[in-house]
Amino acid sequence: MAFLDAHYLLQGKTAEAIYAEIAELPIIDAHNHCDVKALSENRCFSDIWEAEAATDHYVWECLRKCGVQEEYLTGKERSNHEKWLAMAAVFEKVAGNPTYEWIHLDLKRRLGIDELINAENAQLIWDKSKAVLNRPDMAQQELIKQMKVEAMCSTDDPVDTLEYHLALQKSPLAGVVRPTFRPDRAMNVYKPDWPDYLAQLERRWQSHCNSIDDLIAVLQKAHDFFATLGCKASDHGMTVPYGYQISRDEANEVFLRARDRTKLSRNEVVAFMSYVFNEVAEMDAKKDWVFQIHIGAVRDTRDSLFNSLGADVGGDISDHLTDYVTPLLPLLNRFDNRLKIVLYNMNPIHNATLAQLTRAFGEKVSLGLAWWLNDSYIGMKTQLDYVGSVDVLSNMAGMVSDSRKILSYGSRHEMFRRTLASSLGGMVDRGQMPCEVAKRLAVSLAYERPKALFGF
Repeated sequence: MAFLDAHYLLQGKTAEAIYAEIAELPIIDAHNHCDVKALSENRCFSDIWEAEAATDHYVWECLRKCGVQEEYLTGKERSNHEKWLAMAAVFEKVAGNPTYEWIHLDLKRRLGIDELINAENAQLIWDKSKAVLNRPDMAQQELIKQMKVEAMCSTDDPVDTLEYHLALQKSPLAGVVRPTFRPDRAMNVYKPDWPDYLAQLERRWQSHCNSIDDLIAVLQKAHDFFATLGCKASDHGMTVPYGYQISRDEANEVFLRARDRTKLSRNEVVAFMSYVFNEVAEMDAKKDWVFQIHIGAVRDTRDSLFNSLGADVGGDISDHLTDYVTPLLPLLNRFDNRLKIVLYNMNPIHNATLAQLTRAFGEKVSLGLAWWLNDSYIGMKTQLDYVGSVDVLSNMAGMVSDSRKILSYGSRHEMFRRTLASSLGGMVDRGQMPCEVAKRLAVSLAYERPKALFGF
């Protein structure tokens, strides 16, 4: 089997037949971190570094591991050309990590470049890719259409004006790009800048926040506004999904202390986060939105990175010791059968727990695909092979790219679809299901299921 050939990740004829059914289906990408401003401007990427690595901390972490100095990753003193040459010089060392496959898939599928990224080919790929990327048919909105992206959801804060989503409503991507309601900063009352964020909410929505009721009312305003632009989901990134049932009075006491910058106890933080979490869930239930929970990320663990560069630059890991079930059960029981919930795990050790949890709570609670550092052939296939033995595989929520760059929507969904075909093909070859059933299941998980679940 040659690198990225037609048989890539497909183990046998059955897997190939299943993949043929889903390879060209439109993409439904219900969670990503796209730059909506850049997409609305519809400009071309200036070069391959901007397209592939300028915003991608997956790439940065791999290159740091291979000895590339920070100035060639995030530094302003080095040109994109210099950064690309530094990347290419060590990129062979990244082989075995999905980043190596994703970027080569991008070059092959989107840019028509088959050369391997290495020191010898670095300048050739730079020149070839620059010529292709500067063509009008490679503008960002054109790329979205070429990849057959039918729906994609960005990640947006309640203070966002969504002005670029509004601009896209007048473009060929009207109805394709949707916001997602992400109220993490409103919930993260333990952070020192939480009172400053509260002030941002007040300014954005021209409303005073003097009580917990005021805060929930402001979030409701934002929630309603997001709905006018086609929002179909909220999203919550929580190391622990606190869903305890807390009284309004208890939550208000914590609100007042936090607003006054009083140091909070752990129990107070948990109470406040639980209350807001439940209130947003109630908003989602009333609009029939999907309530997405990304569980288990421990962010910014490397002090030197965070102190010099801030968040979202690497140094994030998963937590495997935390009990997710106890704090989440109260919320699952409160909203049993009336809220669509998707649970994503970053650590594969939680596949069993979450699969059993989604099984226990019926059709409205779904398992999301392996997330973040679990989002690889190994991570996805391990999950897919296991989930159907415990829960109902057809109830999974489908693929999300979770990506910050446009080119990778195609490559990440391709890796998922090939992995799905490989997993289902193995079941067929072992006599666990008929091939025709596997083909229909593949079409559902690759396209029909996420489209129906999110209501696109």
